[in-house]
Amino acid sequence: MRQYIHSIPRPYQENRKAVEANTNSPVLDKIRSYARRAAWYDNEGENTHNPFKKIRVNRRRKQNATRDIEQGVLARGGNQGSSSTGDRDSQEKDLPTLAGSEDAINVSRDINGEEGVPRRRKTGISEAPTEADDPASSSSNGKPRFTVASQLRATIFNSYINVLLVLVPVGIALNYTSVSRTAVFVVNFLAIIPLAAMLSYGTEEIALRTGETLGGLLNASFGNAVELIVAIIALFHDEITIVQTSLIGSMLSNLLLVMGMCFFFGGINRIEQKFNEVVAQTAASLLALAVGSLIIPTVFHMWASGGASHTDELSRGTSVILLLVYGAYIFFQLKTHAEIYNAPSEKTEKRSKSRAKGDTHKGLVAIGALGAGMSSQSAQQHLDSREGEEEEEEKEVPQLHFYVAVATLLISTVLVALCAEYMVDAISTVTAENKAISQTFVGLILLPIVGNAAEHATAVTVAVKDKMDLAIGVAVGSSMQIALLVLPLIVVIGWIAGKDDMTLDFGDGFQVVVLFVAVLLVNYLIADGKSHWLEGVLLMTLYIIIAIAAWFYDN
Repeated sequence: MRQYIHSIPRPYQENRKAVEANTNSPVLDKIRSYARRAAWYDNEGENTHNPFKKIRVNRRRKQNATRDIEQGVLARGGNQGSSSTGDRDSQEKDLPTLAGSEDAINVSRDINGEEGVPRRRKTGISEAPTEADDPASSSSNGKPRFTVASQLRATIFNSYINVLLVLVPVGIALNYTSVSRTAVFVVNFLAIIPLAAMLSYGTEEIALRTGETLGGLLNASFGNAVELIVAIIALFHDEITIVQTSLIGSMLSNLLLVMGMCFFFGGINRIEQKFNEVVAQTAASLLALAVGSLIIPTVFHMWASGGASHTDELSRGTSVILLLVYGAYIFFQLKTHAEIYNAPSEKTEKRSKSRAKGDTHKGLVAIGALGAGMSSQSAQQHLDSREGEEEEEEKEVPQLHFYVAVATLLISTVLVALCAEYMVDAISTVTAENKAISQTFVGLILLPIVGNAAEHATAVTVAVKDKMDLAIGVAVGSSMQIALLVLPLIVVIGWIAGKDDMTLDFGDGFQVVVLFVAVLLVNYLIADGKSHWLEGVLLMTLYIIIAIAAWFYDN
């Protein structure tokens, strides 16, 4: 079949390049943005099973790559129809023949019998209505129509997890009563979970309207906003142990728990999953650098003669260097090596799928390619690269009015700060009243759940959909952002605020050692660019061991 496929028309190539350019641009934190959209909304006939999934109020505008390609072929075929008979005869000589027959297959006749124009294939996708055709979801000018009811539904009633929003006023009110501080901690702890999801939602809605550069900056700035808010509040409460352990715990939960769940649930129905190992290894190498930047000040304080008097200077200088490294990584990702981040990963079929069915589908695509006049080499490259992927690209439509999105982001940020204030204020009392719970366990295990719950669900959901590059980007990328941006920034803020205890010196080194072991295991597992469910078990097992150690750890 391959030797009979002819050259891809130029309109096909141009449309495909345009689609790939739109879907693969790695502007700052767009990986996280793509992952959120893939995890939040159900596709037709597909359920994400994500507790943080949302209801799409406005329908997306469909941009069918196949339809655009075929329209380009029709235009090209129409021009060819007016060409000379000799040109048409020379083209027919190159048409494929059936096995055992000398007659060429006639693929140049459309359904009306007109020669010279390739027949357009009928696809169900191409007949799907666009958002502009739906009067219920768009105005007369084609733009989304926003009403009070739709905005309430898109913000408050768009996710099951928003049921926990009722705990926000309860948690704030409990702080001014005489109830147990444990109750204040628990209620505010649970209240932050839906607020973090709404903060991410507001960021995404604003990013849809501000362009890719500013949208990427918003995602990068608010991607770890909850961790940053909790850390700053704990810093000004002089809870240095909580600051350090919560940030280390966020990295551990992303690297071990989240990625372990991605490998496990994504690979449970597949032999293995593949991802861009160069991107993953680059992020893991930066994490190794970050771990080294924590080990050196800790060891320097413990072993160097007079090291205690210079630990502050070493930590601040190291923090500034790490911020510069993060900037260099952004430049590396955007400018010099952007093509690495654009490389698509290979898809893997589920075990339940019949190989024969896949082969049949591929054969039908190849037969359709005959009508378009594809060459064997170009068509096979197209089939290999697009196999297992949808050819339909849909432009995301904002679900919120711009001012509603801004208000959602601001209100969520303020409420997160209030709930985090009361939660952090209650930690010392909770650990004092409950001797079995240490501050290390609270910071290392519990607090990361607050800010990362929505991102955890996002990463696991896209991993189940076999979008491992997005899952790795969320898990490893978030850990790298905390290590190279949030943690150094907290040290600099402490420096400015006169909090001299906020350094990269982690005392006895327990947190640094467990982070080193985690990064070591992650580096080893992602080196080959493949994953399976057993690797997920290994990562989650290490996280459970660390959690048990943190439970019994006494500061």
